[in-house]
Amino acid sequence: MPQFTPIVLEIETFREKLDIRGKDAIGDVLAAAGGLLVVRGLHELANNPDEFLRISQRFGPEVENVRQTLTAERFFHDTVPELMVLSNLPPCQHPPPPRPEPAHTPDGALVVSYPHQTNWHTDQSYRRPPPDITLLYAITTPPPDQGQTLFADCTAAFNALPSEVKQQIETLDGIHAMSWIGRRAQDVRTGVQPKPLLPHQKPQRQPLVRVHPVTGQRSLYLCDSGQMDFVDGPIAELQPGLKGDGALLIDMLMRHVTQPQFVYAHEWHPGDLVIGDNRCLLHAATWYDADTHPRLLWRTTVRGNPGLEYADEARSWIPKDGTALMSGMENT
Repeated sequence: MPQFTPIVLEIETFREKLDIRGKDAIGDVLAAAGGLLVVRGLHELANNPDEFLRISQRFGPEVENVRQTLTAERFFHDTVPELMVLSNLPPCQHPPPPRPEPAHTPDGALVVSYPHQTNWHTDQSYRRPPPDITLLYAITTPPPDQGQTLFADCTAAFNALPSEVKQQIETLDGIHAMSWIGRRAQDVRTGVQPKPLLPHQKPQRQPLVRVHPVTGQRSLYLCDSGQMDFVDGPIAELQPGLKGDGALLIDMLMRHVTQPQFVYAHEWHPGDLVIGDNRCLLHAATWYDADTHPRLLWRTTVRGNPGLEYADEARSWIPKDGTALMSGMENT
């Protein structure tokens, strides 16, 4: 089975596609790539966050204001409200995930599969409609053999499922939840009580199988146990809880979609730009030695074309009573 790989664009080709007007040239390239593009050597962006924002604006109708997406203040960029900062440095102090043991297979390959590798998710799936595209830009990186970002091809994984499983999951909804509200599998397992929530903070149902609005292809849409609701879910129509049918289905699908043939591991270098389509990909950060190596990435999320499932739907995360978004939230 072919290995999942992105399209890698040369800088000049990338800029040419960005500058074509009247036709969504760069969006066509992203779709043709299966949802994953890589551009290397964009070092000048490190001193020009406004240019990173301009690039992000070519991928959809709206680059989201991070201050309005249930994101903790420590992730905010100083001057550009659409930029999220991901760093182990102050004030963000966002640590890497734990290092799995073993971290490599006997032949030296990075271990990528769930549940050995955790934190597999699609960005902010606990909002409805969820964001379409994520752009990640690297300013400072650890060595390339640490701190990789893994991407899983959810379209190829869906296509590889047996027909009876496809039929079973076609009409099911996953229940997605923020990690800090006490509904993760590990919280339920250890007896953590779910936190009381305002209406705009509550878990959201999302189709387990999404039809991509550009390609028309079906993809799995789910997260691992850290971003699903194991109190009322993780599958709305199935028995809830850690030992319910929903949990068993999520576990099976996560093991399936994170098989090595569906996964690309991006080794970061300063100046890298990676564009991923949340509608058809999962991703996961990997461990790096944060005590030794600084890391600084910028992130934007682009929304506006989630598909017919969400047509004309109000934003779940915006308070309907006019109150301000709650501060101090954690984002995984």
